[in-house]
Amino acid sequence: MRATLASGQAASDAPPPANPQTPPPAPPAATANPSPAMAPLGFSGSAAPEGPADNDFLPVPDRWRIGFPDWDRYTRGSALNPYRQNVLKGDYPIFGQRTFLNFSAVSDTIGEARRIPVGSDVSSQNPDSEEFFGNGRQEALVQEVILSISLFHGDAAFRPRDWELRVTPVGNFNAVRARENGELFIDVSKGDHRTDMHVGLQELFAEAKLFDVSRNYDFVSVRAGIQGFTSDFRGFVFADNQPGVRFFGNFDSNRYQWNAAIFETLEKDTNSGLNTIFDKRGQRVGVANFFAQDFLFQGYTTELSVVYNDDQATVHYDENGFLVRPALIGDAARHALHVAYAGWAGEGHIGRLNISHAVFEAYGSDDHNPIAGRRTRVNAQMAALEMSVDVDWWRPVLSLLWSSGDSNPTDGQARGFSAVFDNPRFAGGPFSFWNRQAIPLTQTGVKLVNANSLIPDLRSSKEEGQANYVNPGLYLAGLFFDFKLTQKLSLDINCNYLRFARTEPLELVLFQPLIHREIGWDYGLGFRFRPFLDQQVLVEFGAAGFEPGQGFKDIYSSNCSQLNCGAKASRLYQGFATLVL
Repeated sequence: MRATLASGQAASDAPPPANPQTPPPAPPAATANPSPAMAPLGFSGSAAPEGPADNDFLPVPDRWRIGFPDWDRYTRGSALNPYRQNVLKGDYPIFGQRTFLNFSAVSDTIGEARRIPVGSDVSSQNPDSEEFFGNGRQEALVQEVILSISLFHGDAAFRPRDWELRVTPVGNFNAVRARENGELFIDVSKGDHRTDMHVGLQELFAEAKLFDVSRNYDFVSVRAGIQGFTSDFRGFVFADNQPGVRFFGNFDSNRYQWNAAIFETLEKDTNSGLNTIFDKRGQRVGVANFFAQDFLFQGYTTELSVVYNDDQATVHYDENGFLVRPALIGDAARHALHVAYAGWAGEGHIGRLNISHAVFEAYGSDDHNPIAGRRTRVNAQMAALEMSVDVDWWRPVLSLLWSSGDSNPTDGQARGFSAVFDNPRFAGGPFSFWNRQAIPLTQTGVKLVNANSLIPDLRSSKEEGQANYVNPGLYLAGLFFDFKLTQKLSLDINCNYLRFARTEPLELVLFQPLIHREIGWDYGLGFRFRPFLDQQVLVEFGAAGFEPGQGFKDIYSSNCSQLNCGAKASRLYQGFATLVL
């Protein structure tokens, strides 16, 4: 007796034939495209059934092509339906039973308007304004197209992949309009507009599983080539896509994970931030980390990490003609860095309390720091803490961050913390003006803080410059609110208060005594909208303002009582919109 019918009805409950003496008709022959009545629920229509079909069963030899149940969410739909089964996105093998192809295409469009403090020199657009600060308004448009092709082998739902090949080229178009000469090009005759295009390889690697560690699919694998890697949970020290070799694995039923990698970094394209193609910059980064899940508390993961930065003494001008390595500050001497980072971080929850924390120690040497004008011994620290509690549909978040500053820039001890290549997701992230914008320290050739960073480390460029450990450091206290207004729409609101840990490096660089420590208030909000409840279309709007404190006004005022020589320009701002398809 059959166990069940396709509809779920027991076989013994089926009505008997009208004439038991008459044999039932022969079942229809199998077809490559069975009728809806014959096909199992959600059948993708891409594999021929095997053997005779009757009212109860339709044998299909390929388990990957059975498909999703035929209900409202998983409809057959059009070719653009993200739930439709397709060989191009790895729903079933491209050949055999375990070899899959995954192809994805992403369009990322960003439009942004901002006001930042900029210098106005003898080539300024407004005559007789060279002793003051210029018009810092800028508009930018960035269009990126990201293509990714991955060919892999293995049933990845239950076990690690046996091998994988992946390539991800990214095309970037960017356009910027400024209001002052000398901002976008070292050659002021090129004006205040710039358009540029670049294609970079952000991934190009091969991965192979070396061996299994246990019967529970614990493993050791290796990945070689250009690949993305983040050394800690929030990207405080190193988060980049670079060529290298990485060994990784897990054990004890995936409770513990580990990574060991070494990267030979590429130069970055100046205006897009993408990798150049096979143009090495003379820097090696080594990383090792270890994760333990459910450490002391269920739901809490702890991490230990070590990062080593070996950045050689090189000279490099960016594509706009500016000297970025070594930084055009102090004596601008070539110098090499040999600095190691040791860190402890945690992420997860302890009961209802969501917690994320990180502590880092940087120790090593800079063989000729340009601000100190001598060889320095690096000994710097950073700590961050984020706590939150989920309250139904909204979540308040408290953020605290400290990075050490240097109290004596010329004593041969560099005490200001600086990262290798940070990309922190902390204290508002892209909705924070201080985090999102690159704020130049005018007339010095360096930035007070770089784009997508939190540390005021006075480096020429995060992408092409070198870390600098003679810097003022930072105190940050922030309050962040995450509101899930609907299943499709969320609202984020943040407010941060910022202070310098020390101001002596700024006073030395600017030849300006008695700079106050208060940086100011950073506040912003942002909306995220998913119109189709998936990741196929994402819309994001954000706006932020920055209210300068006395220390910021001390730095960016020249014979003026207000920033930019006018009360109406005393506040800085950003506004942006993003569309991801």
